[in-house]
This record gives sequence, structure tokens and C-alpha cells, in this order.
Amino acid sequence: MDVSFPNKEKLKSKKIIDALFAEGKSVSKFPIKLIYLNTKLPFDVPIQATVSVSKKKFKSAVKRNRIKRLLRESYRHNKSLVFDNSDASFAFLFLYLGKEMPDFKTVDKNLKSVLLKFKKKIDDEQSA
Repeated sequence: MDVSFPNKEKLKSKKIIDALFAEGKSVSKFPIKLIYLNTKLPFDVPIQATVSVSKKKFKSAVKRNRIKRLLRESYRHNKSLVFDNSDASFAFLFLYLGKEMPDFKTVDKNLKSVLLKFKKKIDDEQSA
């Protein structure tokens, strides 16, 4: 099981991120929202992901960076839930919607359930 988060799996394309906000679908489990888009990615990877935390709710960059680190760490551990042998490629954007500082256990539990919701939604769309 690969628990790394290499550079080619990080979403950095401004064009794709703008498209995510414009036409992406979402699933959420408070305090985490996943916006995803089935799109062609620049690298040969099934998923590229990025994380975001509201500057309005967390004025301190240190706190925002801590939450982003927790989100990335949790995604790194749980990405195997969605990295199956599907031939579709997705762009992911994880948004943290909460108002208070989370601990890793909370982030991990909620991110896991968001990924499972995503997987179920995709399976339902493909079987329909």
C-alpha cells in the first residue's frame, strides 16, 4: 500500500482549480467538503488533490497551514480507498469548513467518510 503523496499527485493547475469551482460536484461531511471533477490531468495519475482552508475563519497562517497539513496527511493515509483500478481521472479539492482547530483523529474520520461517500457516488453514477 502506497502512502506517499508525490508531486505529480498534487493539484497545482490554476485552470483545473478554477474549473473545479465552476463545474465541480461535491460531497461533504462536516467540517470537510470534497469538490471533485472528472477531467484530463497533465500527469498519468488517477487523482490530483489539493487542500484549502478559509482565510476568513482562520486569520493566522500558522493555523491554516496546520489544518492543511492534517488534511494532506489524512488524505495520504486514506487515498487507497479511492485509488482503485478505475480508468477515470479526477481533480480533488478538500475544503475545511469548520471554525475551530481540529485534531488529527477528527480530520481523519471525516475525510475517510467523505472519500467513501465519493466512491459510492461514483459507483452509483457508473452503474446507472
